[in-house]
This record gives sequence, structure tokens and C-alpha cells, in this order.
Amino acid sequence: MSQVITRLNEISAQYDALFVDLWGCVHNGVNALPEAVSALQNYRAQGGKVVLVTNSPRPRAGVEKQLITFGVPDDSWDTIATSGDSARSAMYRGIVGENVWHIGYPGEEKFFEPIGVVEDPVDIRMVPLEEADGIVCTGPRDPLADPSVMRPEFLMAKQSGLKLLCANPDIVVDRGEQREWCAGALAQLYTEMGGESLYFGKPHPPIYDLARRRLSALGTDIPDNRILAIGDGVLTDIAGAMGEDIDSLFISGGLAAAETRTETQPDPEALTAYLQKEMSNPTYTIGYLR
Repeated sequence: MSQVITRLNEISAQYDALFVDLWGCVHNGVNALPEAVSALQNYRAQGGKVVLVTNSPRPRAGVEKQLITFGVPDDSWDTIATSGDSARSAMYRGIVGENVWHIGYPGEEKFFEPIGVVEDPVDIRMVPLEEADGIVCTGPRDPLADPSVMRPEFLMAKQSGLKLLCANPDIVVDRGEQREWCAGALAQLYTEMGGESLYFGKPHPPIYDLARRRLSALGTDIPDNRILAIGDGVLTDIAGAMGEDIDSLFISGGLAAAETRTETQPDPEALTAYLQKEMSNPTYTIGYLR
């Protein structure tokens, strides 16, 4: 049974590093969450390391710029690991071929900028579906449209045997009060239709490997039993932490606020029912990061 806490500092002394989700935990897709920022600043002031681990398809530099626009100060974190960085490395190693069909928001072409960490990268070219060796999905074209609109194109892609690289395994996010679809919803649909989807964000191992490398680059080797993963997605943040055998703190007031009846803190009965339904067992739970 998950232990409900009221503040991060009740347990933070047990951990030397935090792997912290962004959307729904530190910001809401529009603005920073002040109490969360303060909690991370206080943790760092005590000597802890904060790695922001996000399923954003953006490169690390792009997430840094986005955090500035949201008002997340740079003294609340140490380094960033994005699913976009992990997926880009795999793409430039040729995991879905050289000629790729891109699905994503307008402006996400930065995903295809050259990367300097892959030796002998393949020459990636964006092409129409009928000319593609594989698919790169950074997100839906319209985040408000039902993923099923992709069925005709996905049927053609599946029949051609194309693999889909998913740069963001999240199914949905809440931008302010508006819920939006993410790349993970399209990858899920493609898999259900019989296609093959490849994932590089939470809950899958590649992003945790990247997060550990980014943590080590800070000059500190921290064992997994001294790392706490924080997030609001039981299917991503918490499932990933469980798979990596890392302790976790579930933010019930994010994606599952309605199911857990979270106002300031979750309703105990609703929380238990939700976690049982999702077959999830976070080490700790809190309404909001503070």
C-alpha cells in the first residue's frame, strides 16, 4: 500500500537524487507550479540532485527554453533527460531506416537536427509515407483530434512493414484545463492495428539509462536505492520506476486528479481503488509536489 505524505521533505533525506517528471508535476503546460518549484529548490539546497526526466520529444536544449517560458527557475534542477534525446539517438543509429515519414506538431522539425553523440549517424531524410522506410512520431498533428483519424495511413504503413519510433510514450497531458493527446496514443493505436512501435521514454529503459548518465555527468555516482522517481502518470512514471526498481512518489493531483478525488490530498478510498485498478504500487503518494 502506498504511503501518503503531505510534503516532499518528509522523505527526501532518504534520497540523494530525484528523477522528476515535468508536465503535471512541475508545470501544467502553461505555468510553473510554485509549491513544486519551492520543494525542488529546498531539496537542492540540502545537497540533493534533481534530474528532470520528461517524455517531451524535444531535445534537452528545447526543454530548457520551454521551462523559461513557463517560469521554472534554473536553480530548481540540475540536468535534464528527454525521451526526445533518447529517441533521436536511436533514429540516427538507423533504427527505422534513413527515409522516414514524420508525424508531429508543426514546428517539431528540430527533432531532425543533426546530433553529435552518435558515431557515423545515418543520413535521415523526411519523405512521404509511400516512400518511407519507417515512421517517426513526435506527436499528433492535432492534439485535440481522436487518434483514430490516423487509421487509414497506419493501415498502409502496417502493410508496408514500417516500424514506428515513438518519441513521447505519454498517452495524454493536461495543458492548463485542456486534455491533449500525445504521441503515445498514436503508437498504441499502431500497435493495436498490428504494427510495431518502438518506445524511448518512460516507462521504457532507454530514458532511465540516459537519466543515469546525465546524473553521473554531474560528478556523483548514486545507486538506485538512493534515487526517488516523481511523477503523475502511473503507466509511465510509476510503471517505469517499478520496472527499474526505483522508489517512486505518485502525484495524484495530476492526470488522475478526478479518479483519486484529489483536491489538496487524495481521498484514501478513491486512491486505493485507482491504484488497484491500474495494478500500480508507488512507494509514496502526495496530492501535489510541495
